Formats: sequence, structure tokens, C-alpha cells
Amino acid sequence: MLDSDLQEEVVDLAERHGLQLDRNSLRVTEAGLDFRVAFASSPDGTDWILRIPRRDDVADGIDAEARILDLVGQRLEVAVPEWRIRTRELIAYPALPGEPGLTLDDAGEPVWHFDFEDPRYAKSLGTLIGRLHSIEQSAAKEAGVPMQSPDAVRAEWSTRLEQVAEEFTIATGLRSQWESWLDNDELWPEATVFTHGELYPAHLLLDPQTRVVGVLDWTTAKVSDPALDFMYHAMIASPTSFEIAADAYESVTGHVPGNLQARCAAIVAAGPLNYAAYALTTGDPAHAEVAAAQLDPA
Repeated sequence: MLDSDLQEEVVDLAERHGLQLDRNSLRVTEAGLDFRVAFASSPDGTDWILRIPRRDDVADGIDAEARILDLVGQRLEVAVPEWRIRTRELIAYPALPGEPGLTLDDAGEPVWHFDFEDPRYAKSLGTLIGRLHSIEQSAAKEAGVPMQSPDAVRAEWSTRLEQVAEEFTIATGLRSQWESWLDNDELWPEATVFTHGELYPAHLLLDPQTRVVGVLDWTTAKVSDPALDFMYHAMIASPTSFEIAADAYESVTGHVPGNLQARCAAIVAAGPLNYAAYALTTGDPAHAEVAAAQLDPA
């Protein structure tokens, strides 16, 4: 049941921006780390998505994400958000076609809405990533997308490890694992590409045939390691399904990045490091507590 005060807060916020909502249609998810997300209908029957920034640093990135949406909207065959309202308080846009592959229930537990072993999904995902990675870097740079060279990708992870180690206790085994990763040339990209950065099923909208028809949340887009966009599929899918996605990618780009599956596994294993860096960015004690437990489980 949606808290009445929260309901009024979201409806009033929308009205201040000229958007009338049906209160009875409103539902809110608190799962996002950077945005509170609401779903509602307007009196004319249009379904709307509302994103409400949780922090000033998130609001600071709104204009940059708008430029990214303009860039990818012209180059991809899937739907991306078309923002009708864009302020530091609120982003709102009409709902896109398709349904998310993953949502969270009221207890915060994942609810899967598709079979991620379906070869149609894997092929569709691989094709999407191939087209995404084919976006010319000159256009990305002109749009203000953050740009990383292969050396900069590795340097960023090295700096992240140092910063986290200054604030948290890291288990010896974890730190050794990450240092070995940083030292292994075979686990780093030879070239960087335009990436979404968080292509996991909660950000992917699927049609009834489990094909990707829309992509949400472009806040993490940058020119970086191509493995970033494969890592979530590597987390959840079988090697066969991963291979189908990689083959579809190759059909678009003409190649597959070297040691792709091993590189994905290394990034996934660095998840606690990423979360700790996020905790430091937010300064939230609750995030810091979770991060500390992940970094030093004993």
C-alpha cells in the first residue's frame, strides 16, 4: 500500500510541473539507488514514468543524460525515454513499449518476468550491444559523454581500490584477487567503446517474444570497457546463452572482445568494490555498513 503522504508528495510534485496524475494509478518503487521512480496515468490515459533524484549529485547529471538520450535515440532501433519534463526535481516521460525483465517486490526481492535462457533474448541483447558499441566515438565526445582510454579504465579501478582501502577494511583474499586482476593484461580492454554501463534486465524492456524493445536509465553511459555491457548477462546466463549473445554481437561488429567472459567475471567479482565506492559518494551510513560487510565478510 502506497503511503498517503508519499502519494501526495509525488502527485503535488507532478502538478507543480504541469502534469496531472490519477492518484489511484500511482505506484512508487524505492529500489533505485539514485532515483525514486513512480508509475502513474494521466486523465487522458497516458502512462507516465517519473524519476525523482535522491541527491544533488544525481540532479547535477540530468543535463548530461539528456544529451546521451538525444545521441542514442537517433542511432538505436530500440526505444529510449523521451523526456517531456526535465528539472532538477523531476524527470517525466511517457512509458515506453515493452515490460521490464526484472522488478522488485515489496520486500525488495527480485521478480523475473522472462526466461533469460531464451535464445531470442540472448540474440536480441547481443545485437543491441553490438549496435550500441558501434556508435562513433566522435559523436559521443561531441555529446559530452565521458571518455576513457583502455589505460584509463584500468587506472580508474586501481584508484577505486586505493580509495576504498583507505576507508574500509578489505579481506586479504579479496584484495589479493583484485590486485591480481589489475596486474593481468589479458583481463583489460584493448579498445574502448560507447557503453550503457548497466544493461541488466531491470533496465531492459521486452516484448512478448522476450526481445529487447526499450532501454532505460542512461546515467552510467560512457566510452569505456565493452565488457561492462555483457557482465550482467554473464552473471545470470549459461555459457550457451552467453555465446549466443556474443555471436549476435559479432554479426554486427565483426569481432568479439578478447577474453570477454573472463573479463565479465572479473568485473562481477569486483561488485563489492563498486558498492563501497558508491557508499563513499553518498556518505550514507547504511550503505557504508553494507559495504563493510561485503568487503570483510569475516
